[in-house]
Amino acid sequence: MNILIAGPRGKMGSLITRIASKRADMKIVAGVAPKGRNYIGQDIGMAVGTGERLNAFVSDDINSIIDQCDVIIDYTTTEFSMEVMEAALKANKAVVCGTTGFSEEQFCRIEEVSKHIPVLYAANTSRVVNLMYKLLELAAKTIGNVSDIEIIEMHDKHKKDAPSGTSLEMGQVIAEALDQELKDIAVFGREGRGDRVSGSIGYHSLRAGDISSSHTVMFGLMGERLEITHHAYNWECFAQGACEAAAFLYCKEPGLYTVKDVLGIK
Repeated sequence: MNILIAGPRGKMGSLITRIASKRADMKIVAGVAPKGRNYIGQDIGMAVGTGERLNAFVSDDINSIIDQCDVIIDYTTTEFSMEVMEAALKANKAVVCGTTGFSEEQFCRIEEVSKHIPVLYAANTSRVVNLMYKLLELAAKTIGNVSDIEIIEMHDKHKKDAPSGTSLEMGQVIAEALDQELKDIAVFGREGRGDRVSGSIGYHSLRAGDISSSHTVMFGLMGERLEITHHAYNWECFAQGACEAAAFLYCKEPGLYTVKDVLGIK
């Protein structure tokens, strides 16, 4: 399949470029980046520092190159991702989107677009994180109603959105298992005095140094607690998952897919 990579110089985009370029089932045909980037016009392999020419070039005009691809892999910014999504809709191309921080209005638009083209949205493309979602669902259904639930997430100092998209997905999984809406029970940080609100899900976001990604969900009971944790030592697991998602999405019918669909998790 032919792959177009959005934001190839980014932290995820560069890893995805390296991994996709080595896969026998993928050919990178182009990259796209916002206007003004100093690597526009360069070979994508040289732009991301692989030291290898891939005979695919980076453009700042997605509409001029989109017809070359089958699937777009996009890990950029919310604003640029929406541009990518609209271009994909117009050109009838599939999109893997791992960008986080979308507003409710933006995500509603993504859902609307997915009625016409295949879209796989994933705040986290790690296989293990998506298995963790299933474990959280089981824990919430079993002990959620008698637990104090806290979510602690850590990322590097450059991450722009807080809480992380992954931690929000974790909260949504737990809230659904409790027949609740996350927006009704989430508490983001704490200060002042007062008892903990029963039935709430507490969020705590840490940003420091080059921490890659860490998420812990704690189910606290009297006399004991359960912690379910995922640590990523680097970003390769997410990039591998993004490529697997693109392979899954190739030739799929329109719809909004998740990594659960890729892994066959019910």
